[in-house]
Amino acid sequence: MDDDEAAAIVVEDLRVDYGPLRAVDGLSFRVRTGEIYALLGPNGAGKTTTVEVLEGHRRHTGGTVHVLGTDPQRGGRRFRERIGIVLQSGGMDADLTVGELVALYASFYPRPRDVADTIDQVGLTAKRRARASTLSGGQLRRLDLALALVGDPEVIFLDEPTTGFDPNARRHAWDMIGNLRDLGKTVLLTSHYLDEVQHLADRVAVLSHGHLIAESTPNELGGRDTSETLISFRAPGNDGLPSGPWEPPEREGDHVVLRTDRPTLALLELTSWAVGRGEDLRGLMVTRPSLEDVYLELTDETDPQGSV
Repeated sequence: MDDDEAAAIVVEDLRVDYGPLRAVDGLSFRVRTGEIYALLGPNGAGKTTTVEVLEGHRRHTGGTVHVLGTDPQRGGRRFRERIGIVLQSGGMDADLTVGELVALYASFYPRPRDVADTIDQVGLTAKRRARASTLSGGQLRRLDLALALVGDPEVIFLDEPTTGFDPNARRHAWDMIGNLRDLGKTVLLTSHYLDEVQHLADRVAVLSHGHLIAESTPNELGGRDTSETLISFRAPGNDGLPSGPWEPPEREGDHVVLRTDRPTLALLELTSWAVGRGEDLRGLMVTRPSLEDVYLELTDETDPQGSV
C-alpha cells in the first residue's frame, strides 16, 4: 500500500504567511490512519496555524494538505462531517442538558453515533439530564469530546484537551482519548503537558519557527532510547565502588550518581557488588532524559535566546 493511502493526514511543504510573516515554512509530515499523533512546540511555533489549515479553517500560502484524501480548503460539508474538533475552549448553550446538546449535534450528521452510547463513552451517563451550566470543568471537557464524537468522525483534532484539569480528571481523560484508538479513530493532539504526550501519543512532531525539527516516537525522540543513563543511590558504607561500565562516579556526601551507556551490565555489576557485601543500595533510581528534557533541548537549540 502507498504511504499516502495508509495516511489519514498528508502535509507536504506547507507554507502559511500572515502578510510579511511566515508562520509555517516548508512543513511536511504524515499521520497514519488509527494513530495518535502529537504536535509539540513553543508558542509561535506554528502548531495552531497548522491545525487550522488541517481543519479547513485557514488557507495555506503554499504546499499541499490532504486530510482523508481531501484538501480541507475544498472539502465542504462532506469533509466536515468526517472530522471532529475539540477546541481548547468552546461555546455551547449552557441551559441545555448533556443529552439535549449531544442529540442536537447528532442531528447535524447523516450517520451519527447513538446518543446514549456516546454519552456513556465519555463517562457522562449520570449527568445526562444535567444542564451544561452545572458541570465541572472536567465534565465540560468530556461533553466537548462527546460533541466531537457523536458525528462518528474518522479524524479528531484535540487542542490542549486537559488544560485546567486536576490530576484525577486528567487520568480519566487520557483513558477516554486512548479509547479512541480502539475505535479506529485518527487523533491529532496538541498539548503542553509532556507527560500527557508520553502517555498517549504513538508519534511526536516538534515544531519551531514554522519548521519540523524532530519526529519520532515519544521514547525515541532525540535519541532518548540510546541516551546516557543515570544510576543514582546512597552509597553503602565508606568503601570505594568497584570499577564498572560507567564514568567516574559523581558524589555529594553519600549520594552517588553513575553515568553509563550500558545500563543493564552496569546494574548487574553494581547490584552483584552490593549483594556480595550484604548491603542495600538505598534510594536506587535509574533514569534517562525525560520527554520534557529532550523537548527543551531541541527547542533551545533552534532558539538563539533559549526561550520556550
